[in-house]
Amino acid sequence: MACAVSRFLAFGEIMLRLSPPGRELLMQTPKLDVWVAGAEANVATALARLGHDVGFASAVPDNDLGRSAIATLRGHGIDTSGIQRRGERMGLYFVTSGAGMRATEVIYDRAHSSFAQTPAADWDWDTLLTNVDRLHLSGITPALGPISAEAALIAAQAASARGVAVSFDGNFRAKLWERWDSNPRAILHEMVAHADLLFGNHRDIALLLGRDFSSEGEGRRREAADAAFAAFPGLATIASTARHVEDADRHRLSARIDTRAGTAQTEEVVLAGIVDRIGGGDAFAAGVLHALRSGGGPEEAARTGLALAALKHSLPGDASLFRQVDIDAYLAGGLDVRR
Repeated sequence: MACAVSRFLAFGEIMLRLSPPGRELLMQTPKLDVWVAGAEANVATALARLGHDVGFASAVPDNDLGRSAIATLRGHGIDTSGIQRRGERMGLYFVTSGAGMRATEVIYDRAHSSFAQTPAADWDWDTLLTNVDRLHLSGITPALGPISAEAALIAAQAASARGVAVSFDGNFRAKLWERWDSNPRAILHEMVAHADLLFGNHRDIALLLGRDFSSEGEGRRREAADAAFAAFPGLATIASTARHVEDADRHRLSARIDTRAGTAQTEEVVLAGIVDRIGGGDAFAAGVLHALRSGGGPEEAARTGLALAALKHSLPGDASLFRQVDIDAYLAGGLDVRR
């Protein structure tokens, strides 16, 4: 399908994230900070903030929660015409931020949400994919239940049938898959079969292919990438990060892009004084998509993805709100006050 313009479309659940202030435990005091959240919404937000034409397809209840979520995305420059207003429930999740040797904890409260209960037949892909040249999906949507799994598969199929490229972020969520009689490997395998760009590491690929990899470190990642390229003929690029957690406030992060022709690997950067790590992977995905859309090669995509992921760790909430000037300053090492 020929596109008149270059346009991203993300499809997934938009939620609300509730967190106790600062580093408090959940319900330690009767206060919760609220952010609009969701993996695909985070990617859409980051891309829109970077100047891209982005639409979002989802479903929210027609109440103050749903209307506020739509208004937030629209305020970031996202086309929200693909968000249906239906059902009665907004998906929620609670995040208790870690500190020191205490890990961050997530509690989901998203069963029977408006999005999860929207049948596959109620998504008009002829309209939603008009002028779209890339559809972004994640493994969270099929994990929500059989209705969402069918909708996600049909979305990927619809994009492929129309010549729309598909990027897929593995985002494996065991807590969600375990809640229903699911077959994650079969479902995710079918979705990745429609993708040209996969966000995932050797563990995601091991799940997809039902096998382990014998190498270590970078060798294992390349072994996994080669196995994925062999299994999925349409797959052209695999983007991943490697994270080493020293404590809740200090991580080491690197990025890599694997193609059929080779690998681009960044140096490891130290993330100290972390404010919020949630959404870092979504920022990485957006940075990679941004660089590739802007004409960059694998090296630039890895570098830009890592930069946006690193910046996201400095910001509370789920989504990266940074602009190109912020990426440029980060890559130039500009840590002093910008006047």
